[in-house]
Amino acid sequence: MTKKAPKAYKDQQFLNSREARTLRIMAEYLEPEARLKKFNIQHTVVFFGSARLKPDGRRTIDKAYWVAEELAYRLAVLSHEMELTGKNFCICTGGGPGIMEAANRGANRAHANTIGYNISLPMEQEPNDYLTPELNFEFHYFFMRKLWFMYHAKAVVVFPGGFGTLDELFEVLMLVQTQKLNKRMIPILLYDKEFWDEIININKLVEHRLISREDRDLIQFFSSADEGFEIIKSKLGKMIASVNHVK
Repeated sequence: MTKKAPKAYKDQQFLNSREARTLRIMAEYLEPEARLKKFNIQHTVVFFGSARLKPDGRRTIDKAYWVAEELAYRLAVLSHEMELTGKNFCICTGGGPGIMEAANRGANRAHANTIGYNISLPMEQEPNDYLTPELNFEFHYFFMRKLWFMYHAKAVVVFPGGFGTLDELFEVLMLVQTQKLNKRMIPILLYDKEFWDEIININKLVEHRLISREDRDLIQFFSSADEGFEIIKSKLGKMIASVNHVK
């Protein structure tokens, strides 16, 4: 008797082929959507930053790790307090080491669920130990990962980082500037103004009329967990109330 052929959706060789790319892209939309819905996650505060900053690092820049940890902890405590109003939110990161680990660690310390949107890379990107296991995702496509970063985001906090962090920061700024992200008032916070002034000369972009003066106002700087917490707390309720994820 001739052996039955595998069903197409169970054929791993086909699913990993070029011809099935559209199915893989759709899967990276539909599977996270189903899992997030199961956990009733509609709002997040997203943390971006370097995978290379260490909790026991000796460089001055490494102190950002503990600022991120404390800020995430305080926000997660706030989320618990907001739960009865239905305006609670989840701390979300790229799921790896460094600043990502710090933010997930802070949320975990507050006994809160915390998301990690990991991506398959040749180095640096392994899931950290502080993620909620059911909210540990693994992406292949950067653009699908970025979609999920921003879809539920009600605030974005950016710590010092390299190419990946810069890519994420400018993606967010471009989406807000061009109103492709329907969240014009979303807080975009950058930690350590001295660092960012060395890396990006925003005023020079304004001077050359490459961006508008009001584009500069999309960014806010903060220098401590206390300061960052107060900025986000003052805006979070309004952001959550203003965005309808049903559409």
